[in-house]
Amino acid sequence: MTVTFVRIAPTIAELRLFLNVRYLYCYLYICILKDMKKVFVSGCYDVLHAGHVTFFQAAKALGDHLIVCFANDEVLRLAKNRKPSMRQDYKKILISSLQVVDQVVSSSNIDPVFDFIDHLHALKPDVWVVTDDDQHIEKKEQVSKDFGIEFVVLSKREIGIDDISTTKILAHIKNVIEVPLRVDFAGGWLDVPRHAQEGTYIVNCTITPHVSLSNWPYKKGAGLGGSAAYSLLQTKSGLDTELKMGVGWQDPAVIEETGLCVWRSGAEPVLDFKVNPDWLSGLMMIVWTGTHHVTPNLADLPRDYDKIAAAGNVARDAVLSKDVRKLCEAVNLSYNVQCEEGMDTLPEIVGARAKKYMGGGHGGYALYIFDSLHSRMEALESTKDAMAIEPYIRTSTKI
Repeated sequence: MTVTFVRIAPTIAELRLFLNVRYLYCYLYICILKDMKKVFVSGCYDVLHAGHVTFFQAAKALGDHLIVCFANDEVLRLAKNRKPSMRQDYKKILISSLQVVDQVVSSSNIDPVFDFIDHLHALKPDVWVVTDDDQHIEKKEQVSKDFGIEFVVLSKREIGIDDISTTKILAHIKNVIEVPLRVDFAGGWLDVPRHAQEGTYIVNCTITPHVSLSNWPYKKGAGLGGSAAYSLLQTKSGLDTELKMGVGWQDPAVIEETGLCVWRSGAEPVLDFKVNPDWLSGLMMIVWTGTHHVTPNLADLPRDYDKIAAAGNVARDAVLSKDVRKLCEAVNLSYNVQCEEGMDTLPEIVGARAKKYMGGGHGGYALYIFDSLHSRMEALESTKDAMAIEPYIRTSTKI
């Protein structure tokens, strides 16, 4: 029998050849890279989309070697206040697969603005590219001067990516089909930043039936937060929409939060607390007054804000104790202020314990609160343009 010995280990000569070839490749790569114009870009790139790719292509056109630095998980939480969509190693594989990208690194510093600063120092790019919507252009331009790097700002409109963003994509994915409207019990107008009073409260509650773009069972210009709901259904910021109109933030705030909410008066929404509003089930009805209103036209009419604040405080106590009678007291206090403001007297309805105009008043819907389901049922049968509404909260969690 013939025994054949197989040599596994390479010879010294083979090792030398291998190392020499490897060294040669590394040397050639370094020489080539040294002569290349390196371009550096950075960003979260958490949900990679066509806008990012187009930006990479425009940046690469300014040089030869494109380096992409993406935010690590901790930086993403700091900068965007959200958890990552995928693991960092998966993200690196995804970005590296793009033909336009030559090198990918993840941020090494825990800083929401300059998480890439170590890479900028080590990689020594020739060009640093950002888009014109970057919130820190001036700071970054100064750093580029300190490092001796050419700083280029690309117009998103000119490269055709001004209509796409991760925020818009996520909003589209999470786009709601329907949303609730709201009734406001007390503290109205104290959510308008210029009328806010420290230590006072706004009390409101989301309601059903819900609304959608294809089904809107309420009148328009009704005082139920319809404009904020419409903005949310169109994936726009209801808060921005309302504040730009010169009115308050309570509508988008409660529609997004849902439930029976107590808010602190101020320049922006701060939730004091909320409860499950099921103790109001079967007790509320709205009645169309026959007149539409435009809230921005009413925002600065003279009114007694001290009395509005007092009503808000009573309503807050009512919610804490889940006391329907005390809540009715707060609603009636709010209605008295509305009458002093010059609004028409609302009709009396048998069995109703409280009433007030919704929203800015001077038209729209009026809210009536009853002490029993039976009283409300009788009122619905005898009242023109009346509609039963129910309190709504997104979960069944009770406080």
